[in-house]
Amino acid sequence: MTEDEKQLDQLLTQARQSRPELPDTLAVRILTDAEEVRLGQKTLAGKPARSLWTRIVDGVGGWRGMGGLVAASAAGVWIGFAAPGFLPDPATYIYGQETSFVLADLDTSFLEDTE
Repeated sequence: MTEDEKQLDQLLTQARQSRPELPDTLAVRILTDAEEVRLGQKTLAGKPARSLWTRIVDGVGGWRGMGGLVAASAAGVWIGFAAPGFLPDPATYIYGQETSFVLADLDTSFLEDTE
């Protein structure tokens, strides 16, 4: 061990042996605060549990988050059924109109409905 390490070891040993006493006023404040917290938890435990709907709304971000989710959902449904011209129309899939497609010049006749 070097001289610095020996001095550090002696300082740490002294620090372990001489622990300062906790002032009485600090101990009283800590215990008083702990008692207030304990009593506060007892009063909170008596409240009824929140409903599932309230927890869902809070999980989304409150009513503002729920409003944004509803607006985004409505926009998605609108875009899905009134798609712009460059997107395929999903109504053709719903009404079952006949469609044909080509996959890299492969024979896809087995995929088509023959009824």
